[in-house]
Amino acid sequence: QVQLVESGGGLVQPGGSLRLSCAASGLIFRLNRMDWYRQAPGKERELVATISSGGSTNYADSVKGRFTISRDNAKNTVYLQMNNLNPEDTAVYYCKTESRGWPFWGQGTQVTVSS
Repeated sequence: QVQLVESGGGLVQPGGSLRLSCAASGLIFRLNRMDWYRQAPGKERELVATISSGGSTNYADSVKGRFTISRDNAKNTVYLQMNNLNPEDTAVYYCKTESRGWPFWGQGTQVTVSS
Protein backbone atom coordinates (compact mmCIF):
# COMPACT_ATOMS: atom_id res chain seq x y z
CA GLN A 1 0.00 0.00 0.00
CA VAL A 2 1.26 3.42 -0.96
CA GLN A 3 1.91 5.73 1.98
CA LEU A 4 3.08 9.33 1.94
CA VAL A 5 4.14 11.08 5.14
CA GLU A 6 4.86 14.81 5.14
CA SER A 7 6.91 16.64 7.75
CA GLY A 8 8.66 19.95 8.25
CA GLY A 9 5.80 22.38 8.56
CA GLY A 10 5.53 25.01 11.25
CA LEU A 11 5.30 28.68 12.08
CA VAL A 12 7.71 31.03 10.35
CA GLN A 13 8.01 34.79 10.05
CA PRO A 14 7.58 36.55 6.70
CA GLY A 15 10.79 36.29 4.71
CA GLY A 16 11.73 33.05 6.42
CA SER A 17 12.34 29.57 5.05
CA LEU A 18 11.11 26.05 5.62
CA ARG A 19 11.90 22.70 4.05
CA LEU A 20 9.12 20.17 3.75
CA SER A 21 9.76 16.46 3.33
CA CYS A 22 7.53 13.69 2.04
CA ALA A 23 8.63 10.11 2.68
CA ALA A 24 7.06 7.54 0.37
CA SER A 25 6.64 3.80 0.71
CA GLY A 26 4.79 1.04 -1.09
CA LEU A 27 5.82 2.10 -4.58
CA ILE A 28 8.80 2.16 -6.90
CA PHE A 29 9.59 5.73 -5.95
CA ARG A 30 12.13 6.46 -8.66
CA LEU A 31 9.50 5.79 -11.35
CA ASN A 32 6.88 8.15 -9.93
CA ARG A 33 6.17 11.75 -10.56
CA MET A 34 5.75 13.56 -7.24
CA ASP A 35 3.66 16.66 -6.61
CA TRP A 36 3.28 19.21 -3.83
CA TYR A 37 -0.13 20.83 -3.37
CA ARG A 38 -1.43 23.30 -0.84
CA GLN A 39 -4.81 24.32 0.48
CA ALA A 40 -5.40 27.59 2.27
CA PRO A 41 -8.48 28.15 4.45
CA GLY A 42 -11.55 28.72 2.30
CA LYS A 43 -9.69 28.04 -0.92
CA GLU A 44 -9.38 25.13 -3.30
CA ARG A 45 -6.37 22.86 -3.23
CA GLU A 46 -3.78 24.08 -5.73
CA LEU A 47 -0.75 22.52 -7.38
CA VAL A 48 2.47 24.12 -6.18
CA ALA A 49 5.29 22.10 -7.75
CA THR A 50 5.96 18.85 -9.57
CA ILE A 51 9.02 16.75 -10.22
CA SER A 52 9.10 13.98 -12.80
CA SER A 53 10.83 10.65 -12.45
CA GLY A 54 13.63 12.12 -14.54
CA GLY A 55 13.95 15.20 -12.35
CA SER A 56 12.16 17.78 -14.51
CA THR A 57 10.38 20.38 -12.43
CA ASN A 58 7.45 22.75 -12.80
CA TYR A 59 6.12 25.42 -10.49
CA ALA A 60 3.04 27.53 -9.96
CA ASP A 61 3.65 31.14 -10.96
CA SER A 62 3.05 32.25 -7.38
CA VAL A 63 6.08 30.32 -6.08
CA LYS A 64 8.54 30.48 -8.96
CA GLY A 65 11.92 31.70 -7.83
CA ARG A 66 11.09 31.08 -4.16
CA PHE A 67 10.31 27.34 -3.92
CA THR A 68 12.43 24.42 -5.08
CA ILE A 69 11.23 20.84 -5.40
CA SER A 70 13.77 18.03 -5.33
CA ARG A 71 13.91 14.31 -4.78
CA ASP A 72 16.26 11.75 -3.28
CA ASN A 73 15.48 8.39 -4.83
CA ALA A 74 17.83 6.61 -2.42
CA LYS A 75 15.68 7.86 0.48
CA ASN A 76 12.29 7.63 -1.29
CA THR A 77 11.76 11.26 -0.31
CA VAL A 78 10.66 14.41 -2.08
CA TYR A 79 11.42 17.85 -0.67
CA LEU A 80 10.01 21.33 -1.01
CA GLN A 81 12.43 24.10 -0.07
CA MET A 82 10.46 27.28 0.54
CA ASN A 83 12.27 30.60 0.78
CA ASN A 84 11.12 34.17 1.20
CA LEU A 85 7.80 33.02 2.60
CA ASN A 86 4.90 35.44 2.86
CA PRO A 87 1.52 35.21 4.62
CA GLU A 88 -0.15 34.15 1.37
CA ASP A 89 1.85 30.91 1.56
CA THR A 90 -0.03 29.90 4.72
CA ALA A 91 -1.74 26.61 3.98
CA VAL A 92 -1.74 22.88 4.58
CA TYR A 93 0.81 21.35 2.23
CA TYR A 94 0.26 17.89 0.78
CA CYS A 95 2.36 15.60 -1.34
CA LYS A 96 0.71 13.46 -3.94
CA THR A 97 1.59 10.71 -6.35
CA GLU A 98 -0.21 8.19 -8.53
CA SER A 99 0.17 4.46 -8.65
CA ARG A 100 -1.63 2.19 -11.10
CA GLY A 101 -3.87 5.08 -12.03
CA TRP A 102 -4.93 5.90 -8.48
CA PRO A 103 -3.99 9.11 -6.64
CA PHE A 104 -2.41 8.88 -3.22
CA TRP A 105 -2.14 11.79 -0.79
CA GLY A 106 -0.27 12.38 2.40
CA GLN A 107 -1.97 13.67 5.53
CA GLY A 108 -0.62 17.18 5.07
CA THR A 109 1.60 19.48 7.09
CA GLN A 110 0.60 22.97 8.24
CA VAL A 111 2.69 25.95 7.20
CA THR A 112 1.85 29.27 8.86
CA VAL A 113 3.61 32.47 7.87
CA SER A 114 3.00 35.21 10.40
CA SER A 115 4.81 37.81 12.42
